Formats: sequence, C-alpha cells, structure tokens
Amino acid sequence: MTSTTVIAAPLSARALVVMGVAGCGKTSVGEALARALGWAFIEGDAHHAPASIAKMQAGQALTDDDRWGWLDRLGQMLADQAPVVLSCSALKRAYRDRLRAACPSLAFVYMDIDKPLALQRVAARAAAHIFPASLVDSQFATLEPPIGEPGVVTVPAALSLHEQVERALALLASPNNQETAP
Repeated sequence: MTSTTVIAAPLSARALVVMGVAGCGKTSVGEALARALGWAFIEGDAHHAPASIAKMQAGQALTDDDRWGWLDRLGQMLADQAPVVLSCSALKRAYRDRLRAACPSLAFVYMDIDKPLALQRVAARAAAHIFPASLVDSQFATLEPPIGEPGVVTVPAALSLHEQVERALALLASPNNQETAP
C-alpha cells in the first residue's frame, strides 16, 4: 500500500479512534489510516485546553476532570466530521463510552505497546512535544485496555507502520472485527 492508495474497506463505522498510551504511534497510524481510507484526520492532542497542555508540559498527569471537556470537543468533532480518524489516548472505558455516546458509528484501533518501548519512543521525541517521558508511567496506570469491548481491534505497536495499517484495515473490514491481530 502506498500513501496515495485509497482502500474501500467495508467498514460499518463512520469514524475511527486510534488509541493507546503515549508513544504507541496513534498519530502516525491515524494519519496513515486516514490516507488509506480517504478520510479526514484529527490530532486529538491539538484540542486540549491550554491549561491541560501547560499541566502536561510541567510533568503533571491529567485528571478525569481535565479530560471531560476535551473528550466532549473530540466527540462533537467525530460526529460533525465523519468519516474521520481521530488520534486520542482514550485510556479509560468511561472516556471511550463518552466518545461512543457522541458518535455511535465509532470503532477503535487499540495500539498495544509495552512500557519499555513506549518510554523509548516518548524519550526520543522532540523537546517541543507536549508530553514528557516522565508521564508514561501515569498513562499505564490509567489504562483500562479495551479488550473485549465492541468495535475494538488491537494492533501491536511494535510492528512497522505499514504492517499496523494493513492489520487494522483487515481487522476492521472483517465480519468479526473484535479480534486481535496475530
């Protein structure tokens, strides 16, 4: 698949959320999926409140209260801009359910990554990124893996970008799209 290939996958969802902890590749996979599907892409981190960005840059983990307004903004964007792919951590079931309530035709691509690889990737980012490596532990502490939730496919983050996108598209297009890629 090239970056100009548009896949006509028989997706029942009209919006996708690429989710997981910091460093799992949400943005890269989300952008690639959007290109492959010919859909719009939304970078979820670009829509955090300024106070939340400042808090993360200072090495402070966000609370549920910090996230509710952000999730509501993202949910409205999903509903208004479908078909669309969104990159969003969506670490807790309550966060995913809030997005589902705003956009019922929603599927999730869970980027499964282990802590050492996530730390390595976040530490390698440019210093200007809003999320420091010191917060990776808090992401794993907050994470409620979406295994078994409806409309969720799991893709290993350690694969190449091409393999991640191919597996996500194949799983999303399959009749039983709740399976994990081998």
